[in-house]
Amino acid sequence: MGLPNIEVIFKALAASAIARGSRGIVALVLKDAVHNGPNVYTDPSAIPQDYSTYNLNQINLAYEGGVQPPISLIVYVEPTTATDYSAAMSYLETVKWDYGAIPGIDAADASTVATWIKDLRDNKDIKSKMVLPNTAADHEGVINFSTDNIVLASGTVNATDYCSRIAGIMAGTPLTMSATYQVLPEVKDVPHNTQAQFNTLINAGSLELMNDGEKVKIARAINSLVTLTATKTADWQKCKIVDIMDLQHDDIKKTFGDNYVGKVPNDYDHKCLLITAINAYLEGLESQMLLDKGKNSVGIDLDAQKLYLQGQGIDTSTMSDQDLKNANTGSFVFLTGTDRPLDAMEDLTLNLNLN
Repeated sequence: MGLPNIEVIFKALAASAIARGSRGIVALVLKDAVHNGPNVYTDPSAIPQDYSTYNLNQINLAYEGGVQPPISLIVYVEPTTATDYSAAMSYLETVKWDYGAIPGIDAADASTVATWIKDLRDNKDIKSKMVLPNTAADHEGVINFSTDNIVLASGTVNATDYCSRIAGIMAGTPLTMSATYQVLPEVKDVPHNTQAQFNTLINAGSLELMNDGEKVKIARAINSLVTLTATKTADWQKCKIVDIMDLQHDDIKKTFGDNYVGKVPNDYDHKCLLITAINAYLEGLESQMLLDKGKNSVGIDLDAQKLYLQGQGIDTSTMSDQDLKNANTGSFVFLTGTDRPLDAMEDLTLNLNLN
């Protein structure tokens, strides 16, 4: 079964995390008379030029990216007569993508898509994110882009026409960086808010563009989450932190599925091999400066194991911790641990004293 290679696989994933996380996949949903259905582009020069002028501009906006361009673009085209985006949503549940946008979407459809993306993340274990205009979804999977009256050389557009650009920036921002203060050089101006107004908007979960007097940039790279809990803290509001957590989720889920499911006996010794491999992966992410050093590890979840055994009618009242670890848990593996993604510098406090 090649168990000694599992740790190697996890270590390789950690070593390549920065490279893999530097360029994400953008999914765009458009309505057009051509190229109906899914289209995948990995080279901007290969994009057909017979899309409508508006749609071709949206594709190019997404491909501008941030620090880097997206690694690829999934363009799902609905017919112009489509009354909703159900076909696109069904398809996007079956493929991998990081950030999505639906140019020209109206408020009612944006609300529907927000509910869908929440379901993907919360119930279907699909960790994609969607940039939606003026959509206060209160969720880490929805970026609420809320800047209207964006002045370009070609004219003025609203948030619904610029979500593609934001999705491209997010997908092209390396995991070691934040998109906060990412400059959009093509934007000439945006509404001028005071610091207090920006604070109010940001605290309400809005991703805003700001004019600092010289250039237009992203004020703070956040998602729409505003309701914090014991399990969803303020860290979950940062796009960078969520991207790192999503990378870990996908790496561990895929490696477990490819190398463990149906292949490995579910006894204590083999659980320990899995734990050792995951911890080696987390240590590798620490060395890549994606996780805070010394604060990341997993182990057997004794509480979950106890509940499982009790559900099987087993008396756990006299079992020691080691007995619980050794217990047969059927096909279930219960792990728990700590995880501390590393943020980027964004806030400075400097006190200078005059001598």
